[in-house]
Amino acid sequence: MVNIGLYAILSRAKPVSSEGVKKSVSDKRIPKLEEFLEKRDYTGALTLLEFNNASESSVDSELWMGYCAFHLGDYKRAATIYENLRKKEPPPVDLSTNLACCYFFLGMYPESQTILEDAPHSKLKNRLLLHLAYKMGNDAKLMEYHHMLEDVIEDQLSLASIHYLRAHYQEAIDVYKKILLENRELDSDDSINSDESLCNKTSDVHLIRELRSSREYFALNVYVALCYYRLDYYDVAQEVLQVYLQKYPDSAIAINLKACNHFRLYNGTAAQNEMKQLIDKISSSFNYDLIRHNTIVFKDGEGALQILPNLVDVIPEARLNLVIYYLKQDDVREAFELIKDLEPAVPQEYILKGIVNAVMGQETNSRDNIKTAQQYFQLVGSSASECDTIPGRQCMASCFFLFRQFEEVLVYLNSIKTYFSNEDNFNFNYAQAQAAAGYFKEAEEAFLNIRNEKYKNDYVYISLLAHCYIMNKKPQLAWDLYLKMDTTTESFNLLQLIANDCYKVGEFWYAAKAFDMLERMDPSPENWEGKRGACCGTFQYIVAERQPRELLPEIIQLLKNTSNSQVEQIIRVMRKWSKDNRINC
Repeated sequence: MVNIGLYAILSRAKPVSSEGVKKSVSDKRIPKLEEFLEKRDYTGALTLLEFNNASESSVDSELWMGYCAFHLGDYKRAATIYENLRKKEPPPVDLSTNLACCYFFLGMYPESQTILEDAPHSKLKNRLLLHLAYKMGNDAKLMEYHHMLEDVIEDQLSLASIHYLRAHYQEAIDVYKKILLENRELDSDDSINSDESLCNKTSDVHLIRELRSSREYFALNVYVALCYYRLDYYDVAQEVLQVYLQKYPDSAIAINLKACNHFRLYNGTAAQNEMKQLIDKISSSFNYDLIRHNTIVFKDGEGALQILPNLVDVIPEARLNLVIYYLKQDDVREAFELIKDLEPAVPQEYILKGIVNAVMGQETNSRDNIKTAQQYFQLVGSSASECDTIPGRQCMASCFFLFRQFEEVLVYLNSIKTYFSNEDNFNFNYAQAQAAAGYFKEAEEAFLNIRNEKYKNDYVYISLLAHCYIMNKKPQLAWDLYLKMDTTTESFNLLQLIANDCYKVGEFWYAAKAFDMLERMDPSPENWEGKRGACCGTFQYIVAERQPRELLPEIIQLLKNTSNSQVEQIIRVMRKWSKDNRINC
């Protein structure tokens, strides 16, 4: 648009004549309704209708007002108009069906279905009944109305939308591409190989670019882009969407989708910049709610409690995002209460419900919650539509993680590692799986890639990293982790881990130091025996020249900290060796 405007300015060689100015003034007139509708300016059309209706009311003008209000997303106003028209005799044809459409978009599904009972048979009625069957979970009716669909554009679009709602995105894309191909307008020198164009996603952008779709089917570009967004092909979605935006740069739905793509491809700031142009322009309630919802997502949940609770029953994703917000705030019980009655229908809902049950199960030690989480994860990860997607592989990894089959976990995580190498959530789980499977070098590397202080202060992180350090022959680093901790139950547990792990792998000096600290806090026979063995082991290493002789006085001092009859005998042996080897103890 900038280039076109610039060209128009630069191409003007001389000023407009006064005659031209007079002519343009004389041509001023009130646009006709058809002109507003042609430009999709429903606000302008509605204003004109209201102006005309003030002087002369008619059924036709009220029907057009309902039409414009509906297309502006003001379904409540459209419903009110249609309800008033029903009181007139005779009511316009298809009025009941139009009113049922308004009720449908208002979420009044039973009311919509009731009013359709008296509506005359039509293709629109059948399509609406199809969507109502889906919304109300009646699979038998859904299949019945599905079989009544015909091979016409409107019915095929409804079929595609049902595919989309059921997360069958590729099937929806195939329907849209077929319609685009059948209704294309090609230049005389254009040619498209239909078979090749329908093969895979990489050909779709080429296909869309080549097609000169008639205006009434141009919006299919947005639908195709929505499907690719749902399939996580954000770059492809953006390219397909751009075809539509070049023609309709002010489309609220398209701009919103572009912002969502930028959120996935870049960050929340980039998404907010795209969304700015909509904030002051949106007048319809649905679009306003949608934008408020997405803005919360772009801001990483900032202001979620002020916006999302009121949208839970308006926008399906609002409930899911509120659950995610509670999880991030460690408010697991609120998340569980919000999602426990949700019957999942799409992969995202299964995944989120699985996550909530997994966290709830770990916090409450509930085997039932863990089992439920396993089932949800396995259901998504093994499904034909999700098994090769990134979320599907994450689900299988989570399922095997809960089963403690860590080699299997790594098979799935390694297949998607390149996509998440800089994400702390992934690295934390990846590191745990590597450590549990015995790959301590890889686990240490993954732990050290984590930057989030919340994870780094977690005892699971600290203890497993200490374990990896010890297994990788770096006991000093594990000891340093202990020294940085405050005196708590967790620090005591870490000290026990260091003492026992170091003893097992022959790092006796740090085992001796750890057992000495433990004995001071708990002078039990077990801690003395561990300390005694570690001190003797360190002495053996000094004799074998695997440890520096300078450690011997420190070992003797550690032994002196214990009141035990065995101490003097052990120290006597050590001092005799030090005297024979001219070491000052």
